[in-house]
Amino acid sequence: MADESAPLDVPRNTDEVVVLDYGGQYSQLIARRVRECGVFSELLPNHVGAEEVARRKPKGLILSGGPSSVYAKGAPALDPALLELGIPVLGICYGMQLVAQALGGDVQSAEVGEFGRSTLTVKESGRLLEGLPLEQACWMSHRDTVYAPPPGFTALASSTVSPVAAFESVEKAIYGIQFHPEVVHTPFGQDILKKFLGDICGCDMTWSAANIVDDQIRLIREQIGDRKVICGLSGGVDSSVAALLVHRAVGDQLTCVFVDHGMMRKNEGDQVVKTFRDTFKVPLVAVDAETRFLDKLRGTSEPEAKRKIIGTEFIRVFEEEALKLASGGEGAKYLVQGTLYSDVIESGGGTGAATIKSHHNVGGLPDDLQFELVEPLRALFKDEVRAVGAELGLPERLVWRQPFPGPGLAIRVVGGEATKERLDLLRDADAILQDEIRGAGLYRDLWQSFCVLPDVRTVGVQGDERTYGYVVVIRAVTSDDAMTADWARLPYDLLEQIAARMIGELREVNRVVLDITSKPPGTIEWE
Repeated sequence: MADESAPLDVPRNTDEVVVLDYGGQYSQLIARRVRECGVFSELLPNHVGAEEVARRKPKGLILSGGPSSVYAKGAPALDPALLELGIPVLGICYGMQLVAQALGGDVQSAEVGEFGRSTLTVKESGRLLEGLPLEQACWMSHRDTVYAPPPGFTALASSTVSPVAAFESVEKAIYGIQFHPEVVHTPFGQDILKKFLGDICGCDMTWSAANIVDDQIRLIREQIGDRKVICGLSGGVDSSVAALLVHRAVGDQLTCVFVDHGMMRKNEGDQVVKTFRDTFKVPLVAVDAETRFLDKLRGTSEPEAKRKIIGTEFIRVFEEEALKLASGGEGAKYLVQGTLYSDVIESGGGTGAATIKSHHNVGGLPDDLQFELVEPLRALFKDEVRAVGAELGLPERLVWRQPFPGPGLAIRVVGGEATKERLDLLRDADAILQDEIRGAGLYRDLWQSFCVLPDVRTVGVQGDERTYGYVVVIRAVTSDDAMTADWARLPYDLLEQIAARMIGELREVNRVVLDITSKPPGTIEWE
C-alpha cells in the first residue's frame, strides 16, 4: 500500500491546494469541495510537517477540523513553519483554533459547546467574507472557542456561542473560520472556499477529474512497462474504470479476472462478461468460484471475518489465474484495483483514522500478497470516478451503477451464515427492488438502494395459514460521496408495491421493513 504522505500524481500544469487532516469527520469532504471548485487538492496527515507540504509547491494550505482540544495532552499540534511557507492558510474549526493558539490569540473551553446549525453574524466582511450576507446560517461542531484573535488579526464575525467565528490577517495571508464551509448546512460555504482559492490563493480553477486520464495512462505505462497485469473486475464502476484505464495504457498486457463468487446480484455476472469481453474487447477470464467461496464462509457470521475471508480468497484466485497466464515462465506481476479515497479512509488508512470496516481491496489484503498494486483511482472520490468513466466512453448504465461491496451479498446476510439458500433469496428480493426503483425513475436519484436479509424469522398469515418467514429490509440512501448519507424518502405507493411483490413472489418472505437510519450514526451497509 502506498505511503500515505507520498505525493499524489498530480496532473501536469495543475495548481494544487494541500489539506492537512487533524482527524475531523469532514476532512475528506474539504478536499472534495476544493476539487469541485476546480482546484486539485490532496489530503495529508497533520504530522507530515512544513517540508513535506512545501515539496508539493501548493498555492494554498487548509487546516482541517478535528475532535481534540488544542489544550489536550497529545492533541495534534501545528508546525509553526507551516505559517511561514509564503502561501495563504485557511484554518477551519480546530485548524482555526491551532492558528489562534500559535499566534497569540485567546482560545478557551466554552461552558456550552456549539454543535449543529448556528447563525453567523458578520461584523466586518474583510477579504474572506466580502460580498456575502451579513447574517447567514452555518454549521458548527466544537467545544473550544476563540475569544480573541491573534494580535494584528481582524475579527470578522461571531456566532451564537463563539465571540470570534472568523478572523483574518490580509498581510500575513492567514484566515480562520470556526464553522464548516464544506457541509451543505453552510449555504455560503462553497462561496467562501472559492474566495479563498481564487481571489486569495490565485489558483487557476480549471482542474477536473477528466484531466487525469492522459496522466494516469502515462503513469500506468511507467509503472508496468512491458510486464503482465491482472485486474479483479467486479462490474462496479470503480473496477470498470480502473480496468479500462489500464487497458488504454497497456492493451493486451492486461487480463481482467472476473470472479463469480456466488454473491453477485441477479444476472450481473453475465452482464459483466458481455460488456468487457464482447463490447470493449478486453481480455477476460471468468472464474466460477461459488462453491469455493461458500465452503470458506461456512459457519461464519461475524462481518469482519466474512470480509477478511472473501478478501483473502479473492487474492488467492488472482494468484492462481496469474500462474495460468504465465508466458515464458513469467506470470502477472501487477494487480489492478479500483481503490478509492473513501475505501482508504474507512479502512483506517491514509491518515490514521479509526477502522470503521475493512474493504476487501484495502484492509482485506493478505500480508503475503504476491502482487504489486496498481491503483489509478486511489486519489479520487466516487463522483470523480464517474466523470472519468464518462470520459473513457463507458455506457451510462455502467457509469451510474450504484456502489456494490466487493464481498457482495455475503455482508447483506446479516447475523448469520451466508448460505446459498439465503443468498438466492436475497438476490431475488434485490432484483424486485431494483426493478421497481428503475421503473419509478428513481435509480439515478439514489446513492444506493438494496436489500438486507437479517437472520430473523417472524410469524405471518398468508392464505389463512400461519407462516414463519424471513424479514427483508429495504435500505435506500441519498449521498454525494458516502461519507455522509440520508435515508431516501421513497413514495409510499412505491414501497407498498415493492413489499407486495416481495411477499407475493418470494415464498420464504412474510415481512418487509424500511431502514430510516442516516449516516452518521449508522453506516450505509449493515455490516
